[in-house]
Amino acid sequence: MRSVKVVNESNQHEIDLVSLKAWIGRSEFAQDRVDQQRVQQLAASLDLDHKVFQQTSVLPPLWHWIFATPISAMHQAGPDGHTARGGFLPPVPLPRRMWAGSRLQWHEDFKIGDPISRQSTVRSIESKSGRSGQLVFVTVKHQWKRDDQLVIDEEHDIVYRDIPQIESPQPKAAYKANVWSMNLLQATELAASKGSEEVRCTMQADEVLLFRYSALTFNSHKIHYDRRHCVEVEKYPGLIVHGPLMACLMGTLAWFQAATKRPGYFAFRALSPVFDGDPVEVVAKHSRSLTKESLLFSQLSSRGYDLGMQGNNGNLEQAFQVTDCAIEKADGSLAMQAQMAW
Repeated sequence: MRSVKVVNESNQHEIDLVSLKAWIGRSEFAQDRVDQQRVQQLAASLDLDHKVFQQTSVLPPLWHWIFATPISAMHQAGPDGHTARGGFLPPVPLPRRMWAGSRLQWHEDFKIGDPISRQSTVRSIESKSGRSGQLVFVTVKHQWKRDDQLVIDEEHDIVYRDIPQIESPQPKAAYKANVWSMNLLQATELAASKGSEEVRCTMQADEVLLFRYSALTFNSHKIHYDRRHCVEVEKYPGLIVHGPLMACLMGTLAWFQAATKRPGYFAFRALSPVFDGDPVEVVAKHSRSLTKESLLFSQLSSRGYDLGMQGNNGNLEQAFQVTDCAIEKADGSLAMQAQMAW
């Protein structure tokens, strides 16, 4: 397998896929407990009534990401705040990295008080060319367990890319205002009172929300809190809203809409970044049909997930309901797209 060379006006990156693929199969293990305090802290950060989350309460979808997080010492931090590359994750030389998407399957629920463990394994490493240049995708498989019982199967895509050779953008002014027009539960109740199958909740993430989510996930990536690093080093106009935070918003909204029923599957992909202060709408809508071209089917079936469906003239007979989810920007474009099956 030959190396792939990326060249721009001032930087030259050698991407040696042979060396990088040596990381396939590497694994790490972490264990924790679903404690009430952190669940309540995330609920409060989403402007929900945190007091309703008591011992044995069911953990909402995607809230498991605040537990069994990777831990590294200060001397192991890289220049972007993340753990320096070359440990569990491969030393991809492209400087930008973001959460590109995930696929999940639930077998059980986690509840407050449960032990929780994460077994993570590097599954694949691929190089592609995009409009912005060379891209490297690393897929990590996670198995989340309660003792020896498998609760969630998950695949997580990380994308690495180069920094564009442009002048530092004009930085956005720091945004501080009321983050939510109404919280996710209030939006669900309002839609239900109107008989609507679509729920929309407007929000603008500020520095406080980004700080809280970074702290809860032990995520020290500077793109979420260091404005100078964002603008001067990575050439972003503002702080970046976490991909998993936006996925968590979609999953929580869909969960409320489904009367807190446990999901079966969830798949999402990030399409474009959202910066602090950008007004977005979190959307969840019941879908009456699922095709082989749908996000959920294409993302999961291609990875070997058995969805338990049979094809019928291009349509799929469903053993479950489907909710379409999105993070919609003010101009109508999508920052993130997802589907959840029940």
